[in-house]
Amino acid sequence: MNTPSNVMAESPSRSEAVAPVEIPAARRLAWSMRRELWENRSIYVAPLAVAAIFLAGFLIGLIGLPDRMRAALALGPMEQREAIEQPYVIAAIMLMAIALIIAVVYCLDAFYGERRDRSILFWKSLPVSDLTIVLSKASIPILVIPLVTFAVTVATQLIMLLASSAVLAGSGISPGTLWAHVPFFKTSLINFGHLVVYHGIWYAPFYGWLLMVSAWANRAPFLWATLPPIAIGVVERMTFNSSHFAAMVRYRFMGDPEPLAAAGGMTMDMLGSHSPGEFLTSPGLWFGLAVTAAFLFAAVRLRRHRGPI
Repeated sequence: MNTPSNVMAESPSRSEAVAPVEIPAARRLAWSMRRELWENRSIYVAPLAVAAIFLAGFLIGLIGLPDRMRAALALGPMEQREAIEQPYVIAAIMLMAIALIIAVVYCLDAFYGERRDRSILFWKSLPVSDLTIVLSKASIPILVIPLVTFAVTVATQLIMLLASSAVLAGSGISPGTLWAHVPFFKTSLINFGHLVVYHGIWYAPFYGWLLMVSAWANRAPFLWATLPPIAIGVVERMTFNSSHFAAMVRYRFMGDPEPLAAAGGMTMDMLGSHSPGEFLTSPGLWFGLAVTAAFLFAAVRLRRHRGPI
């Protein structure tokens, strides 16, 4: 029989047993990123669809590959390289373009969408901070979309290489020339550097700006994201007869045109023109990351105080 003293002695242990478990911040961030992937399936469906369409056309075009390879082998070294690498560069550029479109659309709808459909009321009721939510959404265009696109690009180019090798071998042409001009591991490394480093980290200020606008705008976030930069460029041109802001935006978006001209045509070199050391020591990289942090901090503050539309 339990006496009152026994009940009182057991009560502390029972209260300790039902104490809430503190979830680590890293796990909350991972769960928030998984939620973004579950709600935005176009992040991986769209690149897969584009890759499938491109591969269908490429496989049909393999009928004339032996003749095109014989014609390419009769060209000079630079023309030969461009002719052989061109389909693989086009595949990479197409997937990079669709990844950029997905990232822009995602950023503009990231916070605007949850305020428009009033789901922000539900998400704010969960024990997840605004900082965690903003970081999870920022990681999608900066890290997740480039990694997904990189995986799809590598798989697409590998299928292209294997299918082309089989057709060339069946036509009596050695596939070694193809693999010499399109080395798989070097090409994959170039794709990783261009997609993850350039389209992800280098473009981070653009994504930060779009996320901040998405958290602020009550309607037409695309117009609010594009009109202020255009207005700044026009006012600078009319007032000071200069275009420093436009040049800065163009450099951030397009990069330095000199390495592209030195690549010598449509080859994989045009996608891997900068070494990792040059990129990491570039002042533009660290300035861009500082600007991105400022935009994300503003997005945290705006999401905390902004309500449904």
